[in-house]
Amino acid sequence: MIDGGFPIPASFAERMRGVYGVAAADDWLARLPGIVEQVAEEWGLVVGPPVANLSFTWVAPAERRDGARAMLKVGYPDAETWPGVEMLRLCDGRGMVRLLEADREFGATLLERLEPGTMLRAVEGDDEAMAIAADVMAEMWQPEPAAHGFPHVADWARGLARLRERFDGGTGPLPRWLVEQAEALFAELLPSMSALVVLHGDLHHENILAASRAPWLAIDPKGIVGEPAYEPGALLRNPIPEIATMPQLPRLLSRRIDLLSERLDLDRQRVRGWGIAQAVLSAWWDIDDETGGWEIPIACAEALVAV
Repeated sequence: MIDGGFPIPASFAERMRGVYGVAAADDWLARLPGIVEQVAEEWGLVVGPPVANLSFTWVAPAERRDGARAMLKVGYPDAETWPGVEMLRLCDGRGMVRLLEADREFGATLLERLEPGTMLRAVEGDDEAMAIAADVMAEMWQPEPAAHGFPHVADWARGLARLRERFDGGTGPLPRWLVEQAEALFAELLPSMSALVVLHGDLHHENILAASRAPWLAIDPKGIVGEPAYEPGALLRNPIPEIATMPQLPRLLSRRIDLLSERLDLDRQRVRGWGIAQAVLSAWWDIDDETGGWEIPIACAEALVAV
């Protein structure tokens, strides 16, 4: 049952059209109320209005028949999003929000509700935030399974080639020297990775929440295979947009790298190198998806180069 009707915010609809195209997005948006009704009936849920900050997934609080509080998520049925669900299944609550139900056909998942749900970005001390994030990483990383469908960090790195294709061998608005450095770093780091684990892939200040079952837990994993030193990259270029205007950014990022490397026993130079390469790749994704904001990861990449 859906409590209070089924509002679809205009900003959410426009965002989905920008990513998936008008026709495909509008078709999915028209089917969305029926999908929610069906999974609510199947899983015995009362579903509330969606959260205020929808990004690319419809998310709403829900309550199960036994009174347990949960969160319902329904995304566009895109195969690229399912590795994150498989990582939730693999972690089974270790360092991560617990998966309660999943329906791949509908792109729907039911998750435990993390309460109080305060984001890591609310932690005022940066050193404390890094320590919390490091502890979450150490808890959630799982060895690469013998057989799996997770993408590899090399798959993501190859996406940078599309930048060259789009700009006829150039780098568009991105600094050429920085793109060349990112390309060189990917070429150096990918073949020399250590033991592989399943990584979150997008672990930053809004994807770590305060919880009751554990002090802090991660949400919204991408699910990707790589070495542990790859993981801090997203954290280094967040929170957005504040990170770009933080004073003495190179010093701040250097401090973060030191803390994370020491706490997680990671090679400092590999953490820094991955951070530069990922920041440039993130900027390209912002351009490719036409979401704007590519200047922020570039500012972080330039600061990391200066470290």
